[in-house]
Amino acid sequence: MRRLLLFLLFLVAVPIHAAATPAEKLANDAAQHELDTSPEGGNIPSYSLKPADLAKAQHLDKVDTVLHFATSIWSLVYTIALLALGSVGWMQRTATSRFKNRWLQGATFLLLFLVITGLLDAPFGIYGHWLRLKYGLSVQGWGSWLGDQAKSAGIGWVIGTLLVMLLFWFIRKFPRRWWFGFWIVSIPITLAAIFVTPYVIDPLFNKFEPLQQSHPELVQRLEEVANRGHMNIPPDRMFLMKASAKVTTLNAYVTGFGASKRVVVWDTSIAKGTPDEILFIFGHESGHYVLHHIVRGILVSTVITFITLYLGYLFVQWAIRRFGIAWGIPSQDDWGALAVLLLAFSLFSFFLEPVTSTLSRQQEHAADVYGMEAIHGIVANPQETARGAFQVLGETSYDVPNPNQFLEFWTYGHPSIGRRAAFSTHYDPWAGGYAPKYFPKQ
Repeated sequence: MRRLLLFLLFLVAVPIHAAATPAEKLANDAAQHELDTSPEGGNIPSYSLKPADLAKAQHLDKVDTVLHFATSIWSLVYTIALLALGSVGWMQRTATSRFKNRWLQGATFLLLFLVITGLLDAPFGIYGHWLRLKYGLSVQGWGSWLGDQAKSAGIGWVIGTLLVMLLFWFIRKFPRRWWFGFWIVSIPITLAAIFVTPYVIDPLFNKFEPLQQSHPELVQRLEEVANRGHMNIPPDRMFLMKASAKVTTLNAYVTGFGASKRVVVWDTSIAKGTPDEILFIFGHESGHYVLHHIVRGILVSTVITFITLYLGYLFVQWAIRRFGIAWGIPSQDDWGALAVLLLAFSLFSFFLEPVTSTLSRQQEHAADVYGMEAIHGIVANPQETARGAFQVLGETSYDVPNPNQFLEFWTYGHPSIGRRAAFSTHYDPWAGGYAPKYFPKQ
């Protein structure tokens, strides 16, 4: 088991990805030079903000960094405190004394745990929303925001109850192998969740419509990009999300799995970006589609889940032996063991964050390369088009041009906007002696 665990850790820590082409390496080096020769937190040649906007970006960057690490550390602290002070034991006794039915016990314990931890987390979420309203990044009123929080909590409780009951069934039936059994069934559950999310979950929070319905002329141009890559992305898989009802920022993404897979473009992106920039954004998202990033993400997630469940099992065994009696959780099949397992997950996820962030950045970079190459010959200047897209994306989000590179490594799921803009400026695989990475016949 230890050898298998070490091998899986190696697979996650050393991701397999296509080697950079000469043109890509040259552009990466040029982008890094721009960042290295510019002041940290300041403007760079390929992406800059006005002084007032730069000040906002720098403030938001500091606040987001503090919130990011503070929330992670705070969740560890309060979970330990809830265990040590006997609060988790009280939740468990309340659930078991009131109900004999295990389903009602599990649902009650989870509800109490979610309510208490939700209240402990609430100040961070409230402050974050207030700050984004202040800077104009959000236009969502407090009533709507609280409604979304309530919906998220309700969905989490319902789905969480089902997963908790399944987990404790395995714990009771297979005391030493429950982690493996739960990992096995988590794979089809994850696939099903990814499949149904665009149909069931996403419409609860935002409105969607076929892009063809409101922007048929744009769909025609997007189909040029899709045809360039021989992609099976018909118009009925292109959707517009009415993001402007809640935010002023730009985005687009790929979601779903199999028949539910789709490309979603926010209406704010269409409103603020030029048609050529929208083509690049679509090309980027199509890159995720064509390069099988969702499938690869599922595979990586499966490996990480295997590792964290096994380590979580070991942690629960140790913690209950050492502290179980004091915490009022003498056995791993007590409901309170869930809090111990979640504590382990929080701890592991904190240290795995740079690994998962790196994997995500690599996929986003590959999609940037793909997007630029996909629009070559369709737009006049793919380099300036991509750089312009990142400029407007960064301006509307107040993204700092040159963030601390350690924080970028540890926390950023995308390369920084400045890095992406600089790469786009210098990436020219159509120059003499070079060749595109994904469209070698261009």
